Amino acid sequence: MSGAATTTPAKEAAAIPEFKQILGHPAPLWMLFMTEFWERFAFYGIRWALVLYIVAQFYDGSGAGQADANLTYGSYLALVYAGAVFGGYVADRVIGYQRSILVGAIFMAAGLFAITIPSPDIFKLGLATIIVGNGMFKPNISAMVGKLYGIHDTRRDSGFTIFYMGINTGAFIAPILTQVLAQHVFNTGNTPAYKIVFFASGIGMLISLVWFYFGRRGLKGIGAATGPVANPMRVVYVAIGALVVIPIVFFLLKMGAEKLQGVLSVLFIILAIMLIVEGIREGKVARDKTIAMMIIFFFNVMFWCFFEQAGSSFTFLADNIVNRNFGGWEFPVAWFQSVNSIAIITLAPVIAMIWVMLGRRNANPSIPRKFGLGLVFNGLAFGLLMFALSSLVDTNGKIPFWTLFMVYWIQSVGELCLSPIGLSMVTKLAPTRLVGLGMGGWFLSTGIGNNLSGIFASMVSGDKGMSVTSALGGYTFGFWALLGSGVLLFLIAPLIQKLMHGVK
Repeated sequence: MSGAATTTPAKEAAAIPEFKQILGHPAPLWMLFMTEFWERFAFYGIRWALVLYIVAQFYDGSGAGQADANLTYGSYLALVYAGAVFGGYVADRVIGYQRSILVGAIFMAAGLFAITIPSPDIFKLGLATIIVGNGMFKPNISAMVGKLYGIHDTRRDSGFTIFYMGINTGAFIAPILTQVLAQHVFNTGNTPAYKIVFFASGIGMLISLVWFYFGRRGLKGIGAATGPVANPMRVVYVAIGALVVIPIVFFLLKMGAEKLQGVLSVLFIILAIMLIVEGIREGKVARDKTIAMMIIFFFNVMFWCFFEQAGSSFTFLADNIVNRNFGGWEFPVAWFQSVNSIAIITLAPVIAMIWVMLGRRNANPSIPRKFGLGLVFNGLAFGLLMFALSSLVDTNGKIPFWTLFMVYWIQSVGELCLSPIGLSMVTKLAPTRLVGLGMGGWFLSTGIGNNLSGIFASMVSGDKGMSVTSALGGYTFGFWALLGSGVLLFLIAPLIQKLMHGVK
């Protein structure tokens, strides 16, 4: 942080190569855009199919398998976020950003192809491999974008916005294309060919790998390993280390979400103590900021616990309880996973414009209140489901299509109020010497929320599979939990803002 503050424009310009400009941005941005597009295609390509596949393949389609599918999905997402904590360290200290991305892509592709094999243990081993690969890939590709711009370059934010569009474009296209391939091109019965979903996602990951391998020449050394880090044997050591870590991650997946929650909670407590002790060391202001950050981390857990129903219980809701029939044509379950991306692409500029307009009037909400709005909008989405499941169920036990469709849009508004400011908030509130650990806290709190999402989704499905009654009971709890958390955060926002000492 201090080094960044003292960098002169001349030194900054010398550190960043002269790039060809395309549409006003460094040319490598567009290479990174497409690399991330294909990686997100791979990641979101399997998202809609995971819980449905587990039930169909390992439980013969019985609703009794929904609980286990939800728990597995939640644990998988939790460990994806936890893995990102260590992936940044590997890039920073061990092999450099470019090689970390390449190694991560290889492991992700291997994991995606592994889950095509219909064995419960190999399936979880494949998920563990994806988790390890994603940890080395995901945080570092984003860091590369930042390295293309000087600290004071006014194009920096718009560059990240363009990159963010790559994420959402890949996430939008993946469920649609993989569903069409599985249901209409390679399908041999009523059940989609889930193996094709995983195989197509693996091909997408290989495209990402090849795209970055050849495109990285255009980076002109940015993110390349230098000094001791350039030792090629370090890549071998990291690969061996990853192979050792995969069985550990596999064990964590096998132990179950409830036990995993205990492991994640202990890790978070240790991390919180380290951050607070460092904050105390740095003085009263740093201590207060750290406490404010930890309070917001708690509410971040709450948000993601319920938001991530999108890939678990909402999938079973769409499959069993939502009327998807339009005059003989049935809206595919998979396509609901694309709604969030459409909403984000559409609403992000609108929300950003609203913040600017409010800022001009000195009415821009504080960080805690933006988080509160995120929780409230997430709660309103569950309120709509609560209304639909109690008042709009037809004679066939179905709720209208528009209700779940709008749930994804309302949740997206909540996501835009909360998610974009999370990492920025950490850089402003974490103790100066432990900003990286603060980032780890953000990812870990998100991971804990994702693991809890699987536990909550399993309760919604119950022992025999989701019903209108079980869904209504679960989503009613979600509504009140989110609304209560959002209101509480609004009430204590002035106290948190005081602890933040002017940070906005």
